Amino acid sequence: MKDSYFDKILELALDEDLKEVGDITSRAIFGEEATRAVLYSKDSGVLAGIGFFQQVFERVDSSLDVRLLKKDGEILVPGDRIAEISGRTASILEAERTAINFLSFLSGIATETDKCVTAADKTGGAVILDTRKTLPGYRTLSKYAVSVGGGKNHRMGLYDMVMIKDNHIDAAGSITAAVERVRDKWNSSFEIEVECRNLDEVREAVSLGVERIMLDNMDPELCSEAVALGNGAVTFEASGNMHIEKIMKYSPTGVHFISVGGLTHSVRAFDFSLKIG
Repeated sequence: MKDSYFDKILELALDEDLKEVGDITSRAIFGEEATRAVLYSKDSGVLAGIGFFQQVFERVDSSLDVRLLKKDGEILVPGDRIAEISGRTASILEAERTAINFLSFLSGIATETDKCVTAADKTGGAVILDTRKTLPGYRTLSKYAVSVGGGKNHRMGLYDMVMIKDNHIDAAGSITAAVERVRDKWNSSFEIEVECRNLDEVREAVSLGVERIMLDNMDPELCSEAVALGNGAVTFEASGNMHIEKIMKYSPTGVHFISVGGLTHSVRAFDFSLKIG
């Protein structure tokens, strides 16, 4: 991940919390006093974003000493010590919330991804994918957390993979018309995925030799039939309000991927606590 990307997000995050004045509470109570703080886990799951946590403190005060005790991808349980920060008390308190916000957000995504991957592995082995349903501006961070949790990234944006969805198909008139226009424009520069709503559309997409077919809101039985129609020539992705219970039903159908929008738009934040002294 490019440093300039996180630098922009961090600048915005600190600006909304500090403006030009800073932490008026801590600056009133403390001067140059120094202390040590320890970051603890209050939750169980997968750590993600500890490097970004460290960067927040270093941006607020480069003299702070941040010692990391855990790495991204490690499993946490309540009470685990994750990091120690030493230096000016006021600086530690000024950076605390922004740093934990990043860590809570990303660790929550990684933890939920890990649960989904485990569910898929137990029941068929479909690969868990994220989607573009992300908080604007945070997509790269969110997808990083998915990868830490064991999932795979779908396309990053509209620029790196062709995905012909229902609105494209309806506006173009058919799957065939949409695919032909894409190939006329881009040749074979990009992989093509087509969203299908029924088995007739699956047959049409298979006949066109596209690389991937998304099965949108089809039940598990239809997904199994669709995979059979592909005859090994195309990969399949199941989609549609996926969660752990549904993953366990869809992974055995033979689909290669299951995309889970909830990984990046509605996971619960991971709980951390920073204690002074």
